[in-house]
Amino acid sequence: MQEKTKQIIIDDYDRIQAYEKVFSVEMPKVGPDGSISGLPAPFPRMVHGVERSGYRITELGRQAAQSDIPVQNPILGRNSGEETYQESCEMYKVAEELGIKLFHFVHSEATRHIDPLDGAELIEQSRGKGGITPMGERKFIEIGGGIKHPVRINATGDTPHLSIINSLIAGFDGTDIGPVIHVHFGGRGIHDYKTKVLNGYKALQVCADNNIFVQTDSHKHLNNIGGTDGMALAMCLMAEGLAIHAGLPKALSGLQMNVAGINLLADLALMRAFKQMMWSEFLIVVPETFQNPPADLIAEQAHFARMAMSAKLGGANFYRPKAAENVGIPTGVSMAKAIWATQNVFENMAQYEIHDPAIDRRQEEIIREAMAVLGATFELKSELTPDEVGPDFWLKYSAEELIERVVTAGKSGILDAPRAGGWDLKRGVKTHRDRDGIRRYVPGYGPVGVSPQKLAFTTEEVKVNQKVPITQKEKILLATIGADAHVMGINMIREAFEQAGYEVIFLRGMNLPETVAEVAAEAKVDVVGVSNLLGLGLTLFPRVGQHLQELGIRDNVLYIAGGRIAEKEEEHAQVEEKIKKEGTGFLGVDGFFGPGTNPADAIQWVRDNIHKGEK
Repeated sequence: MQEKTKQIIIDDYDRIQAYEKVFSVEMPKVGPDGSISGLPAPFPRMVHGVERSGYRITELGRQAAQSDIPVQNPILGRNSGEETYQESCEMYKVAEELGIKLFHFVHSEATRHIDPLDGAELIEQSRGKGGITPMGERKFIEIGGGIKHPVRINATGDTPHLSIINSLIAGFDGTDIGPVIHVHFGGRGIHDYKTKVLNGYKALQVCADNNIFVQTDSHKHLNNIGGTDGMALAMCLMAEGLAIHAGLPKALSGLQMNVAGINLLADLALMRAFKQMMWSEFLIVVPETFQNPPADLIAEQAHFARMAMSAKLGGANFYRPKAAENVGIPTGVSMAKAIWATQNVFENMAQYEIHDPAIDRRQEEIIREAMAVLGATFELKSELTPDEVGPDFWLKYSAEELIERVVTAGKSGILDAPRAGGWDLKRGVKTHRDRDGIRRYVPGYGPVGVSPQKLAFTTEEVKVNQKVPITQKEKILLATIGADAHVMGINMIREAFEQAGYEVIFLRGMNLPETVAEVAAEAKVDVVGVSNLLGLGLTLFPRVGQHLQELGIRDNVLYIAGGRIAEKEEEHAQVEEKIKKEGTGFLGVDGFFGPGTNPADAIQWVRDNIHKGEK
C-alpha cells in the first residue's frame, strides 16, 4: 500500500520538511527506522463525514458522456478556507437550483509553483495571493467543501508531488498537475526542465497510489503562449505515457484543452483529434480568454457562450465556465451567474453531429504534426501511425528513458512554442493565428528536427521582426517579481522595446524585488520595469523602489510597473480609481501600465519622461 508515495516522501524528505515549515501545515514524518507516520490511507476513505475518492469525478464524467451535457468545472479559490467556502456557497446555491453537480476546481495560491526548500524567501514575499493556501485547503474541507460537489486542487510548478500529498491529507478528490511535459512553458518556478518533468512523474505516482483524479496534461497552457494544436497533442500524449508508467488508471485521467470559439469547425476538429488519440478517459474543455478583453463584460460572456457551444457539440466531459476573467479571481456571485448562463446554453441547444470535410482535414493535420513530433522525439526510423500510440508504445521505454527523451527534445527545440518560459530551453519557432482562427507555423520557423512536410504553415503574409540593432542610449531592465508565472505581457513589452532599438535585460519569471534592484545597479540601467498579475504589486513594487533607494540609484532611474492591479474582482475597480485620483505614488513607481496597454504607449511614455529630465 502506497509504496511509491512512501519512497517519494523518504527521497524528498528535506523538501517535505521545508513545505511543512514554509506553509505551516503538518506533513508526514519519517522515523529513524524509515517508517512513515502522518500519511493518511489512500482513497476511498472518509474525510469529515464524506467518502472522498477520485472516482467521484469519474462518475460525473461518465454521466456527461451519457447525457451529452458536460459537467461544469468552475474555478474558485480564495486565500483562506473560510473565504473560499463562503464564496463557493454562492456557486453551490445556483447548482442546487439547476439540479446539477459541479466539479469544483479550487485554485491554489501562486506560491505552490515554488520549491519550498530552494525558494522559501520568494514564497514568503508572495504569501496569500492567487488562491487558497495549503492550510486553507484543510480548513475548506473541514467546514464543508466537497460534500456534494467533488473538488480538485492545482499543483503545478516545481514540486507538484508535495502539494498533492497535502491535498490527500486535506481530502481533495482530484488534482491538476498538467502541464507535466510542457510545464516550463509557463515560466513557473526555479527548477530546470528535467527536474520539473521528474517531479511531474512523482506527482503522477502519488495520484496512482492514492486513487486521485488527475488532469494529466493540458493543451491549454501551450495554446495560451502561441503553440500549435499538433505540438500540444504530442506533449499531452507523452504525459499520458508517464501516467501509464506511474500506474494511473485511465478512468482517473483527463486532458485539458482550449477551444477558441472563433471557428466552430476548428474547435470540433481539435476535440476529435484529441478524442481519437488520447488514452485518458476524459476531456476537460476550457474557454480561451481574450488576450485583450473588452471593457464590457457582457461581450466577454457572449464570447464564452460560443465556446460552451463548441464544448457541448464536441462531446466534452467537463467544461469550465468563465466569469470576469479580465480582472482576476471572480466572486462566488459572478461565478454563479456564469454557471447559470452556461447550463442554459447546454440545456437549450440541440445536440447534433456536424459533418464537414474541413473538420476531417484539420483533424488529420493536427494528428500528422503530433505523430511527426513524437517521431522526432524518439528518433524513429519509420513514420509513426496513430494506431501505434498506446500503452504498448510507451512501455517499450522505461520511465527513465521516456523522461530523458522528453527532456532532450525540450532542450533541442523539438518541443517548442513562441513564448516558452523555461530558462534552460531552446526557443526558435514562430506561429501565426490565421483568419480562420487556426494557429500555424511561419515558414522557416518550425520546430527543430520535424519534417516541414508534416507541419501546417500559414499562407498569409506575416512580418517576422528581425533583430534590431541597438540605437538608443538608455538601457532597460524588465522582470516579473514575486511568485508570478505570467510572462506573456512582459514579453510583449520586452519585444516592443527591443524593436524600438533599446538594449533590454530580461530576468524572466519569478524574481525577488531585491534581486531586480541589485541587477539594475550592477548593469547601470536607466529604466526598471516590473510586472505582477496576482495583486502583489501593492506590496512588492514599493520594495523594489526601496532597495533602489538603498543602493543609491532611485533618483537615476525611471521605475515603471505593469500587470493586474488587484487579485480579486471586487478590489480591482477600487485600486484603479485610486490611481486615477492619486497617481501611482502609493505603488512606489513613476508610471503604471495595466492589462490592455499598447506597448507603443509605454515606450512613448518612457521617452517623454526621460527626455523631460523628470528622472
